[in-house]
Amino acid sequence: MSTGPALDPEILDFYTDRYREERRLHATAHGRLELLRTRELLDRFLPSPPGRVVDVGGATGVHAAWLAEVGFEVDLIDPVPSHVAQAGEVPGVRAQVGDARTLPFGDASADVVLLLGPLYHLTARADRLLALREAARVGRRGGVVAVAAISRYAGLLELAAVGEVSDVTEPSLRRAIETGVNDPRSGFTTAYFHRPDELAREMAEAGLAEVAVYGVEGPSAPALDNLPLDEAEPLLGSAIRAARLLEQDPALIAASPHFLAFGRVG
Repeated sequence: MSTGPALDPEILDFYTDRYREERRLHATAHGRLELLRTRELLDRFLPSPPGRVVDVGGATGVHAAWLAEVGFEVDLIDPVPSHVAQAGEVPGVRAQVGDARTLPFGDASADVVLLLGPLYHLTARADRLLALREAARVGRRGGVVAVAAISRYAGLLELAAVGEVSDVTEPSLRRAIETGVNDPRSGFTTAYFHRPDELAREMAEAGLAEVAVYGVEGPSAPALDNLPLDEAEPLLGSAIRAARLLEQDPALIAASPHFLAFGRVG
């Protein structure tokens, strides 16, 4: 078990007591859109199995499960013990508690390293770079490192879609846009929100090559958030097509609530 830096207690409490991570990508149309597009992009860039995947911040194993099912050897690490307990029950997945900044894996020991969550909650740039460098260390030469980030404008677009940009919420939204740091009083926990070019620079500074950043959900996510799942489900095909069309458009990539970036270990 890794004994790295401790997770912020406020973040740990959020995921332990207030948020059901195992439901996030299944219970809403926006979640379904994120899940389908994330898997689509991973399928595009990951090598064919067999191979070893290290899933850093893998939560309850939503991605680890299908990766193991198609033939990858999967090691999952997450700082939330309840997540690890659930992930450990997924067939073919080895799960342990640990921190993205001090990975308990050897140098050049994985074909793929996923960071599909850790950068959300590392508000200090030095910590984000440390996590990215750890991912690059663990990846084999030429291996893929896939990194998720939240868009700098995600909170604004979400609240605007439900008519909640107001005198009360506007100051914290302005601060989030200016600094990237989310106010946990907004309903989400302490988090860092990226700009696409900023994410690419951090990955390159960590030593990753051939970095490319993609918008995940496209601009349809806020609209889907306002519909019941049964009404939104028929719209997913159109939303996915729109996301593909705009996935690297510099004018609209930041309209996706999440980014998924890929780099290679040099």
